[in-house]
Amino acid sequence: MEVLIAPDSDQPPKPDAIFPNNWVSFHRDGTVTLYPMLAPNRRWERRDEVLERVVREGGFRVSRTVDLTHRESEDKYLEGTGSVVLDRVHRVAYACSSPRTDLDVLGEFAQQLDYELMTFDAVDAGGVAIYHTNVLMAIGTAFAVICSESVVDAHRAAVLSKLRSTGHTIVEITLAQMAQFAANVLELASPNGKLIALSSTALGCLGSAQRRALESQATLIAAKIPTIERIGGGGVRCMLAEIHLPKRDTAGAGLRS
Repeated sequence: MEVLIAPDSDQPPKPDAIFPNNWVSFHRDGTVTLYPMLAPNRRWERRDEVLERVVREGGFRVSRTVDLTHRESEDKYLEGTGSVVLDRVHRVAYACSSPRTDLDVLGEFAQQLDYELMTFDAVDAGGVAIYHTNVLMAIGTAFAVICSESVVDAHRAAVLSKLRSTGHTIVEITLAQMAQFAANVLELASPNGKLIALSSTALGCLGSAQRRALESQATLIAAKIPTIERIGGGGVRCMLAEIHLPKRDTAGAGLRS
């Protein structure tokens, strides 16, 4: 699997820079989307040098930039593929509302990127609104991991029905497993087939049937990141900004807005 690593800059301090998926997403038509972030110190993570590295080292082409960061001045936020879980095949964007996931900004995203929206409310075991959608669900090409128990009763059937209508095999997890990042997984492509990246914590909490269901879809690759999970509050999926950009056609192509 090809991985591009962009080193952080020393100043200013950016303790959450290990979670790039919150500020940028890359799309198959050559679009890069930049997102409004709730925490002021996280806005420093948006760096042109990172995007230039993607183009230069990955050989990718960027043809358009959708910049939603102006919404920060309105105190409205949408934190990338943390806030929005994308079904890229069927162009459906799933999002649970929270202070980090504003429905108005979400509507602008859907209009600009041509996605259908599936919005809902979801809460954790303590009844608190879940801050990021990728805490409770993940969507691959043909599977979906979801803690449907966290979705409020009024919205649960609609979410599950939408997933089934797009042909996804649903892997249900519990609230306890959700707290161990079992939904914070990401399907990736490699020359040898599909992979599912997850943490050792997430893998270890899965039951045998859940694990078999995922292994039927792709090879599982696990990383030990207990400190990041405990202190940073994110898992493996949050540490990966998946790149769907097209490759450059010519040596002279580059990044443009």
